[in-house]
Amino acid sequence: SSLQQQYHSKIDVLIDEALKDIITSLVSKFAAVLNGVLSKLSRYDEGTFFSSVLSFTVSSHVFVPGNGKPRMDLADTYTSFVRQNQDILHRGVSDELYIETVFDQWYTDSMRAICVWLTDRLDLQLHMYQLKTLINIVKKTYHDFRLQGVQDSTLNIKSYETIYNRLTMEEATVAVKAGDGLRGISTRDSDVEDD
Repeated sequence: SSLQQQYHSKIDVLIDEALKDIITSLVSKFAAVLNGVLSKLSRYDEGTFFSSVLSFTVSSHVFVPGNGKPRMDLADTYTSFVRQNQDILHRGVSDELYIETVFDQWYTDSMRAICVWLTDRLDLQLHMYQLKTLINIVKKTYHDFRLQGVQDSTLNIKSYETIYNRLTMEEATVAVKAGDGLRGISTRDSDVEDD
């Protein structure tokens, strides 16, 4: 009957709105974690007292003895958080469209947040630790969300391109000033997983 159809379409609308609210809430929780990471990176901003103190400690502690690779505690912790939550979502949610929407929004919001953070620092050269951490996070985020089925049209949004160009430029500046100060960390091989 017509009344039954109206009832069902109202239920559909309610379910749809509830799902949108859940997605928004979930993505904002993920965003809060990334904002925490970016806030920690802000401590290294050029010219702050903290950055001048940290420049002594970071250079001596950033490399893990023996393997010569930079220690990426902040980047690794964040990447683990992202991967664990991607797995939880896949195990707990059977609706592919819902998962796709969450991942698209999560990726897009993450890249926008990093882009805004970098834009706020257009006049600053990034501290070596900021640069290493961001290259690591951006590459792994791109790689992981691609593995989760996020399409190239979403992966290569304007904010990602802006981030990529900025990090590549910062990387080139470091290479001129400090040789291989990044110890093999590079923006240029974003398809390669380097755990």
